[in-house]
Amino acid sequence: MRRLPSAFLSLFLALAPVGALAQDKIVVFAAASLKTALDGAAADYRAHGGGEVAISYGGSLSLARQIAAGAPADVFASADERSMDEAAKAGAIRGDSRVDLLGNRLVVVAPKAAPIDALAFDAEAFEQAIGSGKLATGEVATVPVGEYAKASLTKLGLWSVVEPRLAMTSDVRTALAFVARGEAALGVVYATDAAAEPAVKIVATFPDDSHPPIRYPFALTAASGDAAASFLSYLKSAAGRAFFARQGFSLIP
Repeated sequence: MRRLPSAFLSLFLALAPVGALAQDKIVVFAAASLKTALDGAAADYRAHGGGEVAISYGGSLSLARQIAAGAPADVFASADERSMDEAAKAGAIRGDSRVDLLGNRLVVVAPKAAPIDALAFDAEAFEQAIGSGKLATGEVATVPVGEYAKASLTKLGLWSVVEPRLAMTSDVRTALAFVARGEAALGVVYATDAAAEPAVKIVATFPDDSHPPIRYPFALTAASGDAAASFLSYLKSAAGRAFFARQGFSLIP
């Protein structure tokens, strides 16, 4: 997808609510897997007259709980519905602003120099590929990628094989870094994370029907103002979505 002309984005920002762009910085709590694309979108928004955006990345459920506890955030971007639901139940988001914006795919990655280029979804293949090492992914209880990984590996009959070899992390980018540094033989991450890290390669892609759909809901927090609403509108626009498309996210109409 091509980037929209600067004039189009300038017009979009000019139509933002009066005074919205002059407020204090916009604070975004976002799933770690959004980092590359969201950093680019925020920089583009700022470069074309939008307000300053500060982004805190982490595991979605942990972020949701921080927002529910009163952390000063204006926009929440989650990697799963469950985490957004938790924030909603606590009254921490504006329900009318919630939108499923993106989709993703779940993949297995290995270090770029690893001898394997393709990995079959069977116990012997995984045992050989992991060897005496580890398989890195997010914490199953609190990080969406870990939850998706467990669902897929369970359905494919591989959870009992990998569970004793797991290295579980606080967010997906940390799991990705373990593989990139050779500290884990394999990792289960999103396809967009693999695209952001040249030191890894995709060796398998999970069937879409092996896990719940991967959806990224975005919403304004209950404490947000016009500036945050303007930024979320930008992310929903063609100009904002272009950054996610280039990273490999699927766009939900």
